[in-house]
Amino acid sequence: MRRSAPTPSSMPRRGFVAWCSAVAAAVLAGNTSLWADSVGAGSTGHPLRCHGHPAGSGDYEHPDPRPGIDASGVLPVEELSAAPHAVAVFDKIREIPEIADGVLCHCGCDHGERYPSLLVCYEKGGMAMWCEVCQGEGNLIYRLHKSGKSLDQIRVAVDAKFG
Repeated sequence: MRRSAPTPSSMPRRGFVAWCSAVAAAVLAGNTSLWADSVGAGSTGHPLRCHGHPAGSGDYEHPDPRPGIDASGVLPVEELSAAPHAVAVFDKIREIPEIADGVLCHCGCDHGERYPSLLVCYEKGGMAMWCEVCQGEGNLIYRLHKSGKSLDQIRVAVDAKFG
């Protein structure tokens, strides 16, 4: 049974405070597209739904994994109490940080220096707790990596599905 994403009125208090903080930060940073989605709740029904790249825009490039990258910045289970549905994918990303760091997230959070890769979406302040694109990419790259696919093959599959 698929669970629907929470709305501001159904979120636990902690989640609501985080949502308010994210919206305020987005507005202060001039990210009006995030604000518009937070007001309209986006296609996922969750206020923190990110925008994807325009179809066929081709204005993105996968990053090179940063030397020595590890999963130390990925949110621990204790910090995911507001998003228990996301615990499994966060656990997967903790296993493959070097792969996640070599893949661009297509949800739109990657624009600018703050989100250089999908891995950052799973760190403090990232969108992966609620964003279906971040979670979908995380599950896909994990499955493909475990099946023996190379980073280049994983990137092609991510682009085909989310790009």
